[in-house]
Amino acid sequence: MPKSPKNRLVKAYLNEDFLHSSKARQVRILAEYLEPEARFESLRISDTIVMYGSARIPSREDAEKQLAEVRAAGGDVAEAEEWLGMSRYYEDARELANRLTTWSKGLDDNRRRFIVCTGGGPGIMEAANRGASEAKGLNMGLNISLPFEQHENPYVTRQLLFEFHYFFMRKFWFVYLAKAIICFPGGMGTLDEFFELLTLAQTHKLKKRIPIVLFGASFWNEVLNFDALVRYRMIDAADLDLFLKTDSVDEAFAHVTQQLQEHAVQRPGWSL
Repeated sequence: MPKSPKNRLVKAYLNEDFLHSSKARQVRILAEYLEPEARFESLRISDTIVMYGSARIPSREDAEKQLAEVRAAGGDVAEAEEWLGMSRYYEDARELANRLTTWSKGLDDNRRRFIVCTGGGPGIMEAANRGASEAKGLNMGLNISLPFEQHENPYVTRQLLFEFHYFFMRKFWFVYLAKAIICFPGGMGTLDEFFELLTLAQTHKLKKRIPIVLFGASFWNEVLNFDALVRYRMIDAADLDLFLKTDSVDEAFAHVTQQLQEHAVQRPGWSL
């Protein structure tokens, strides 16, 4: 932990011993609200399209390279081939982010609308930031300090790369700015974000209408059994209308842009 200089007067807001203490927790939480807000406003950002997904899924290029190396070394070819198959989601996320960024840049607005936003890390997050960057658009990464997996990818717009300590403040900014959510295959973190948002939508805690897309129907059909939840009467059949499940970049793009044109283009601003 960094230490404040000893034996001289230090202003309270420069006292690092205090700022890193439990007594200043409220100050640190407030900073993770005010500092991002100031950056968003300085860049005239109104809202985002959030893309979630696994940090582990490789690009097709990396998966093909790994498969070649495994074959040469006599390793687990079946596992490498599975990762090659999963790499399609990296490429789909990259393409979808590119198309959504190109579309949003064409809107007639003096604010920056529907900026692609991810968790800022590798895998699907990298793919989405990469696609937006290749479309020459601003894109955002809400990174979180973790002991493994999570490190920033090189495609996030530098002015919009954040490092959060508190998960709940990161979650706040994901939802507060979002006007659409797209969930690619992922693990605990992706499921956590998806179900939290689904709960907010189901309980009408959101003032705005957010299109939610589960991308990768075969993956999600195996991982999540929503039909069983309906059969056991834990949710209503109508709750399944809260999201679209698809394997198609074209369908996801058409659904998100149609919903945004209908419900969000004329309604800039931040609101839950």
